[in-house]
Amino acid sequence: MSSTIYGPEKTPEEIAKIVEQTENSDKKIYPILKPGNWVGLRAGAISSNLIGTEEDGDLEVVIAYGMDTPDNFVFLTHDHLKTMDGQFIMNEAFENIDNYNTEFEYSKALQNKVLTASGHDFSSERILSKSHMLKAHKMLEADELLVSIPRRSCMMVISKDADNELLNTFLYLHKNAWEDDSYGNAPIANIFFVVKDGEITGHAALS
Repeated sequence: MSSTIYGPEKTPEEIAKIVEQTENSDKKIYPILKPGNWVGLRAGAISSNLIGTEEDGDLEVVIAYGMDTPDNFVFLTHDHLKTMDGQFIMNEAFENIDNYNTEFEYSKALQNKVLTASGHDFSSERILSKSHMLKAHKMLEADELLVSIPRRSCMMVISKDADNELLNTFLYLHKNAWEDDSYGNAPIANIFFVVKDGEITGHAALS
């Protein structure tokens, strides 16, 4: 994952002042997962690359950043970097997603071998929380996980070593969620993320 947000060069004094102003804001910054062809990128939204790079032409998933306000979610753009520090934005966003509370539930219909954690604004983004994903390792007693986050507010997790029949069912459920736009949840990616030790280590494209 590219972990840099580029903006205008600032002196340490300017950065310290910006951080102080941002810390005093009551608006929380969160990361938002978006597909690599998201129109917001052309509109100037700041982002980090999660899968692929623009230079190589294989950009699949990016992390955008935004403020959660009472009225709506405001994506941060390069204009915000004139008055905000990029590294602080990232640190704040990842800390907030780590503290955002969602819990895994066993799927009884799938022999308690699949976990779900869906239905909340930042359910999908919780894949970026190492502590959250470590819970999944423990609950499934699995060293490696396959994680499905086809759309926002959706997450399903299975052991990478699950039997073929269960993996095929998992794939079927992912495919249905990816193709079902009836709930209006924005699409993220038609892929499985591979997670080890609580962190994304790879992915498998399904298209």
